[in-house]
Amino acid sequence: MVLPSYKGSTLRGGFGHAFRRVVCALRNKECADCLLRGRCVYAYVFETPPPEGAKMMSKYTSAPHPFVIEPPPETRRGYTPDDEMDFGLILIGRAVDYLPYFVYAFDELGRIGLGRDRAGFELVDVVCNGESIYDAGARTLGRHDSSDLNISFPAAAGPVPEPLTLRFLTPARIVYSGRLTLDLEFHVLVRNLLRRLSLLSYFHCDAEPADWDFKEIIRKAESVRVKSRSLRWHDWERYSARQKTRMKMGGFVGEATFEGDTGPFMDLVRAGEVLHVGKGTAFGLGRFMIVQDL
Repeated sequence: MVLPSYKGSTLRGGFGHAFRRVVCALRNKECADCLLRGRCVYAYVFETPPPEGAKMMSKYTSAPHPFVIEPPPETRRGYTPDDEMDFGLILIGRAVDYLPYFVYAFDELGRIGLGRDRAGFELVDVVCNGESIYDAGARTLGRHDSSDLNISFPAAAGPVPEPLTLRFLTPARIVYSGRLTLDLEFHVLVRNLLRRLSLLSYFHCDAEPADWDFKEIIRKAESVRVKSRSLRWHDWERYSARQKTRMKMGGFVGEATFEGDTGPFMDLVRAGEVLHVGKGTAFGLGRFMIVQDL
């Protein structure tokens, strides 16, 4: 098997193809024109329509995807039949109920094949919260428990790293004033986290928008300063089968350190560690970690 050095696009593209093959009853129709759209798992996962009368995002055709694929950090490209590859999958809100569909789709992808030569693979194990929940021989899932993210502003009392250093592990495509940014400011990060978390909560967790004063939160975030930045731009491309073209998906990686009163924002930042930030999160982009978390 030969894969790109960054495998997020390959995993996401192959998974999407396999998922549609597994669950779609009318494969020759686009979701927007399909009579079954309102009851279809594929349409919910990939084309989540804003509900009628939606209070948020009504001008868009679909909501943020309720999943994140975290590709392996390794940059190796060649795999032999004796090799194993681990990757992560995060499901959000109602998507947790569809875990069997996700697992079955990755199992099906192994039969379809992955990479430029469509090399096959076998799904060996699925681990949730440190416990194996998949019987590869019987191809069945055991009991699994999801985790809760409780987010508040200001954050509940707890240890606060000072200063706060974030390491961006995969390219972060963070937009501010209509443009991708490289010189990350703390308030720009907070703006993007607020938007992502509130939309995920509204569309996938059946929750009303949080009772937060976004303007006040951003105003306070603007008082947190950049102490140091060592961010660099990382360019990569993916091929879009739907648009039949190659698309640039560059973003920044590296570290940024902030100083000031970051305590009230730590719930947002820690949620971002799990759910990523910016554009392209379904491909694993925008993954970061707190370096000096006590």
